[in-house]
Amino acid sequence: MQTVSFIVKPNIPERLKPLEEMANNLWLSWNFDAVQLFMRLDYDVWLTSRQNPARTLGRVSQARLEEIAQDSSFLAAMDAVYEKYQKYLQRERWHKEDGRDVIAYFSMEYGLDVSLPIYSGGLGVLSGDHLKTASDLGLPLVGIGLLYRQGYFQQYLNPDGFQQEFYPENDWYTMPVQVCRNEQGEALKITVDLGSDIVCAQVWEVRVGKTPLYLLDSNIEENTTRHREITATLYGGDEDMRIRQEILLGVGGVRALRALDLNPAVTHMNEGHSAFLGLERIRTLIHDMGMSFSEAHQAIWPTNIFTTHTPVPAGNERFSVELVARYFKGFAEQLGLSWKEFLGLGRENADNDQESFCMTVLALKLAAHANGVSKLHGQTSRQMWRNLWPDLPIVEVPVISITNGVHPRTWISHNMIDLLDRYLGPQFQENPADFSVWEHMDRISDEELFRTHERRRERLVAFVRHRLRQQLQRRGFPEAEIQMAEDVLSPYTLTISFARRFATYKRANLLLQDPERLIRLLTDGERPIQLIFAGKAHPHDLKGKELIRELIHFAQDPQVRSQVVFLEDYDMTIARYLNSGSDVWLNTPRRPLEASGTSGMKAAMNGVLNLSILDGWWDEIYSPECGWAIGSGEEYEDSELQDEIESKAVYDLLEREIIPQFYIRGRDGLPRQWIKRMKASMAQVGKEMNSHRMLIEYSEKFYLPALEKARAFAADDYASARQLSAYLQRLKKFWAQVKVESLSAPAETMYKIGDNIEVSARINLGGLSSQEVRVELYFGSISSSGEIEKAHSLEMIPQSDGRSTVEYRVQVECGVTGRQGYTVRLLPKHPALAHHYVPGFLRWA
Repeated sequence: MQTVSFIVKPNIPERLKPLEEMANNLWLSWNFDAVQLFMRLDYDVWLTSRQNPARTLGRVSQARLEEIAQDSSFLAAMDAVYEKYQKYLQRERWHKEDGRDVIAYFSMEYGLDVSLPIYSGGLGVLSGDHLKTASDLGLPLVGIGLLYRQGYFQQYLNPDGFQQEFYPENDWYTMPVQVCRNEQGEALKITVDLGSDIVCAQVWEVRVGKTPLYLLDSNIEENTTRHREITATLYGGDEDMRIRQEILLGVGGVRALRALDLNPAVTHMNEGHSAFLGLERIRTLIHDMGMSFSEAHQAIWPTNIFTTHTPVPAGNERFSVELVARYFKGFAEQLGLSWKEFLGLGRENADNDQESFCMTVLALKLAAHANGVSKLHGQTSRQMWRNLWPDLPIVEVPVISITNGVHPRTWISHNMIDLLDRYLGPQFQENPADFSVWEHMDRISDEELFRTHERRRERLVAFVRHRLRQQLQRRGFPEAEIQMAEDVLSPYTLTISFARRFATYKRANLLLQDPERLIRLLTDGERPIQLIFAGKAHPHDLKGKELIRELIHFAQDPQVRSQVVFLEDYDMTIARYLNSGSDVWLNTPRRPLEASGTSGMKAAMNGVLNLSILDGWWDEIYSPECGWAIGSGEEYEDSELQDEIESKAVYDLLEREIIPQFYIRGRDGLPRQWIKRMKASMAQVGKEMNSHRMLIEYSEKFYLPALEKARAFAADDYASARQLSAYLQRLKKFWAQVKVESLSAPAETMYKIGDNIEVSARINLGGLSSQEVRVELYFGSISSSGEIEKAHSLEMIPQSDGRSTVEYRVQVECGVTGRQGYTVRLLPKHPALAHHYVPGFLRWA
């Protein structure tokens, strides 16, 4: 059947054109006054459009558009919001550079707004907050991802409470995305080789304030049905589908940027999904600049950034050698590598022919800069990947920590934002990089803060009742039971929420360990609690689905039916209501399996108090003044014992501290101690866990140094990269002969604080010069096992410029009492190295 397609756009009156412009920029998603304009157009259409401003404009009747175009009240509100929007786009930026060079941020998913459902959970929402914050700060950053026709699944439950999945189709022509076009006005497309096939992808753009997000779409006529499915679903399909998605993201993403005439001078891999981008960048330099693999690798190494989010080895994606061969045999030849050398890029042990190909290993080998997403996760990651840097102390493995943060204006309710704007001053809105404003929480009166929070709890209860009624109708419950949804929860009861992915390690059922004790808390006549759960299990995670089913069965107990609710299809809308209207945010992962977590940050910025295991972000920021810790950071081998101990700890905290503190009120009806905790939590989390702090950290530690390296390396036909490659080849040739011949002993056996010790060492440079080897004194306290702990390193100074045996010296001050010691180690030294920890080049005395 022949079908002719065309596009119909809404006929927007000229006076309402600013509305159309704002509908296609997700700046609207963190500015509620802009959202209100679309709600005023037609509230019913707004709801049936799933809060999608672009679709709302298309569905509102022409008569209504013409009517509103004559409404002076609406037009005044629109003009005020549009002026605010224009000022935002033009205001002075934290980062003030312009140019063609960009920081390209690659992620498998983006949670920007409910109107663009191409996210599954925390990773995507973090990516969305990353782009919004880059826009606020004016960073030269662009996002790269995939445009999923069906996105992630929508969740519903069958009558027995077992999760089912539904995959609705997205209509991009009624969403805030636009096709990118070339100079001829044609849709911009790129191609990627997938084995013997050539896959074509169309490039779309999403405007996120001042930051563009480019999304690749393979669902176009040029492709076979098999390849059109590449961008069908997020995290769907088998291993073959996953590797094709990741090739399109990494390789295709780099090609899309070049087709847009943008230079990805710096690339940031958010998880290992996009690690193939490093290979494409190398291939491009080999092809365009006539470089060797080694030269091209050194050119891109200091400009690649990798963020890992996975705290266990099994969670890191691996592909079989056969699958990698299907798509990369030819690519390896283009790189000038043997097949064994290519596979070695994705193996911890390059000589182990039985090892599969790991995307995290590939990312770590191609990136000079790597980080975990909390301090604890950084420690876990260094331990996990220490084998890539043999003989290097774990604390020095080059994977640092940059703790996640959340975008405040996206996640703080509009009621609370209004309150904060009034009391924290214009800096709170106009200069989000000024974190000191959070120190002024005491300016807000207790009554105003708590009444604002109570309004959010009331809205949460109303929202839950409405959603629960819809759920019960879909599941075929009798009308009498559906009517009971109108009475669930109370707007005056202590509300505890648990909302996140339903993976077994997150232990959504920890509170069910002692059902009788929990029922007593839920049904207490004077001081009751109520529970709200939400979250999705992965479609293939049967244990996660069973957790949901267990909760549903408990919630159907007539004793607690009105106090326990599970909300289906957890998304950003549900998250906003829960984050702002709950009183306590419950988090119960098995430590250290929560890499960071961000939902508790969003809750805390709304005045919700955290009750959490000391894991992820909570482990580094917790204090008794701003919430509650479950345990003291213990880790267990016996999971059943852990569940028993920690569930009792939760019950004890609820009974002895949390419930009494919430319900003890003064004559004015205010829980003063509770409000004190709210203020302390908001101040601390708002200051330390916002995404602007996170992006400034990424900029100062990674982005700006990497941009500087990119420009330096590109100069003079990549002369620095070629010289660095030649230097590393010299290291390979001579390193085996480099060694410490002698190390001086201290002149005395006893010293005092402040005394100096002169240390000397004779180093055989094995044919290298003293300018090519870094000699370090490594010193610190001696443990009971004879190891140096809490060590420091200090570069030693060569006493001559020889190429054979050279004496090095340094003085070190005694700064710590107790048993101390030192040794000497040898490392590469070259001005173009991003850091000195090059795998395979470390020698100890």
